[in-house]
Amino acid sequence: MNKINNINLLVSTSKYNEINAEAELWFALLTIGDKYPIISKIEFPGLIIALSSINCKEIVKKFRDIIREDSKFFKFILKIVPIDFVCETNPKIIRQIVNEHYKTYIRENDTFKINLKRRKHEQIERNSFIEIIAKNITNKVNLNNPNKIIHIEILGKYTGVSFLTHDDILKLGTDHP
Repeated sequence: MNKINNINLLVSTSKYNEINAEAELWFALLTIGDKYPIISKIEFPGLIIALSSINCKEIVKKFRDIIREDSKFFKFILKIVPIDFVCETNPKIIRQIVNEHYKTYIRENDTFKINLKRRKHEQIERNSFIEIIAKNITNKVNLNNPNKIIHIEILGKYTGVSFLTHDDILKLGTDHP
């Protein structure tokens, strides 16, 4: 398994299509101007990671533009989630990252929700974990239609933390660019 501790994209594909999705992502990143993207498989089936020199949220915007021109551009990639921060999977560290950065991404009047993605073998209890992370955030919670999403992806001993809007996540096949 390659290092997860330096990524800015988490990409989903169907199981056993990881190699095809890697090639597709590599080509797509080259197309939008990244000369040296680093892409690799991880231990979780259907997931690949990438480190791009392009801002992760800009990547999603540029990919949406490509899809507007050619809706069948992606054949293997199903979902792309930008990753803002990577840390050790430790609730205290994750809470520290959220506390230090949420005001940069979430305005005073924005609503938010926390979206936690765990893999089957993860031992983190969902509700208590979310309570720990949200404890110091003063914004109102809106689970149905938040302005911002604090997206937490637990990937074994590493965790990706992102501050997103709905438009920052690219879900292929369900998006209408």
